[in-house]
Amino acid sequence: MGNYTREEVLQIAEEEDVEFVRLQFTDMFGTMKNIAVTVRELPRALNNEITVDASFIAGVAEDREPDLYLCPDPGTFTLLPWRPQQGKVARLMCDLCKADGTPYVSSPRYILKKISDRAKAEGYTCYIDTECEFFLFHADDNGMPTTVTHEKAGYLDMSPLDLGENARRDIVLNLEDMGIEVQSSHHETAPAQHEIDFKNGEVNEMADRVMTFKMTVRTIAKRHGLHATFMPKPRAEVNGSGMHISFSLFKNGRNIFENQDNPGELSQEAYYFIGGLLAHSREMALITNPLVNSYKRLVPGYEAPTELTWTKNNQNSLVRVPVARKGDTRIEMRSPDAASNPYLVFALCLAAGLDGINKKIEPAQASNCSDSDYEVPVAEVENLPETLKDAIELFEQSTWMEEILGKKFCEKYAASKKKEWLKYTRQVTQWEIENYLYRI
Repeated sequence: MGNYTREEVLQIAEEEDVEFVRLQFTDMFGTMKNIAVTVRELPRALNNEITVDASFIAGVAEDREPDLYLCPDPGTFTLLPWRPQQGKVARLMCDLCKADGTPYVSSPRYILKKISDRAKAEGYTCYIDTECEFFLFHADDNGMPTTVTHEKAGYLDMSPLDLGENARRDIVLNLEDMGIEVQSSHHETAPAQHEIDFKNGEVNEMADRVMTFKMTVRTIAKRHGLHATFMPKPRAEVNGSGMHISFSLFKNGRNIFENQDNPGELSQEAYYFIGGLLAHSREMALITNPLVNSYKRLVPGYEAPTELTWTKNNQNSLVRVPVARKGDTRIEMRSPDAASNPYLVFALCLAAGLDGINKKIEPAQASNCSDSDYEVPVAEVENLPETLKDAIELFEQSTWMEEILGKKFCEKYAASKKKEWLKYTRQVTQWEIENYLYRI
């Protein structure tokens, strides 16, 4: 992906023999949607003249004006390297707009832009990098996904233990072909679990990258006869998949999280940013951890955060401060999972951190913190919500969430999640059958 203009996109499409262009956007739950047009229609698409019937798109359905216009971002133009090399396929990420050209305010991509622009108005530019984990499982004879794997590999293992090494390599190569610079890749802790880390970037660009990454992982895995899943906890007995997010905030070309008087230590603004994340994390949980399954990852014993603390060395803490070289001080938010919508998660985390800075919110709790120069009162430790139902209740009680996401968005999101929870509570699980049927 590059900083292309409209004219450059048209020129590249012609030079590369592009025949189809996918116009992609993301719904409120982080599901990528697209409509494909022939290259003949590309000028119209770049003029924002392509419409979609949004009647069945989550977050848009039931609006009075369901027809929305796709407004492509030329900077996201890229060829899909796994498609044929004759009659190539490209893609453009799009914003959703109304007929008068104004943004559709409930679009996740617009919500992130709004918060990013607010940060820039205050003089800040946010850079992030993510650690997005996933599993590679076998498919059955009909091509349907399973949770079956034959490997026993663990953290940083390699072949022949790591049976997904070839698929992971091809994923990396395809990401590089699309202009996404990969820093490292490795096998994670659980069997069949993997992680690919790419170079950090500005917050808006990184959300697009995460969506591109997830699309690429699923596509290449299928070509290897595997099923890639970002489900937070597909297997009960092993670690789940998270999307750890590291933030750095720059002002006037300087990382303000770095203590200028004591390099390697946190600045006061960094502590306030942590305070904001901790203060808003419970009401954000429905977005950062959006599934029934999400809360089966957030349990003790599996290196997932459960308590609202910050730390340098406690795996149970919500916020971690990674060891950093000079100028590279970052703050890591550990609760989001890989199933969440990156646009919304990044927007909320940035808004929470800025709120902490603006209101000078002190971190309420430090856990096993090695910062001897900064002490906070030890209070009773709070925890993240334990179920989706708890997260829904906290979300609905929050006026701050309405301020960030919009009242209409929050109402639709909560209504959908209530239906999801209700359907879940009516299921009879195999655990219930095994534990009750024979003795009751």
